[in-house]
Amino acid sequence: MDRGVERDLIERAIAGDRAAAGDLIRGHQRSVYAYILRMSGRPDLAEDVVQEAFVRVLNNLHRFDFRFRFSTWLFTIARRLYLNAMAKSRPAYDSDFVGAMGVDASRPDSSMYATERQSVQRDAIQKALMALTDEQREIIVLFHQQDWPIALISAHLDMPEGTVKSHLHRGRKRLRVLFKDNNKLSEQLAGVMP
Repeated sequence: MDRGVERDLIERAIAGDRAAAGDLIRGHQRSVYAYILRMSGRPDLAEDVVQEAFVRVLNNLHRFDFRFRFSTWLFTIARRLYLNAMAKSRPAYDSDFVGAMGVDASRPDSSMYATERQSVQRDAIQKALMALTDEQREIIVLFHQQDWPIALISAHLDMPEGTVKSHLHRGRKRLRVLFKDNNKLSEQLAGVMP
């Protein structure tokens, strides 16, 4: 979302314009949900965290400092809520839902094979992400899924850029190992099964 449009929506929402508040939410809802879903692996938790994050944002919108990016403020609130929720409960992985995210089987050009392959790939990615440390997973999701630059991730996590780069490097390295092991297992199963 363009920062000028975003600022206009924020100012109108502060003034009580419900439509502007709705537009602001719709403009950021998918990215925040995707971020929390990848962090937790749990759609129920992601929905709760995102909903609570937007409630808090709307209740405190008058406190937003326009010198900063709105998305950074929103993601910081969502992250804190996620960390609080994780302190209360241990995450459970829901591969069916994560695997189904973004798959539109109703499209006439999608084949059963392509849909199944996408589902398997999404499951493998989510399982691999959940095997990383919390820091590695969050940095990889912010960098690769949300397209945040290192400097923004560093500021968001209150972590030196070098540390962010180290976590990113180690996380990628770990993912390569996990995917390589997953491919070896797949090849072994393919050799055993007719």
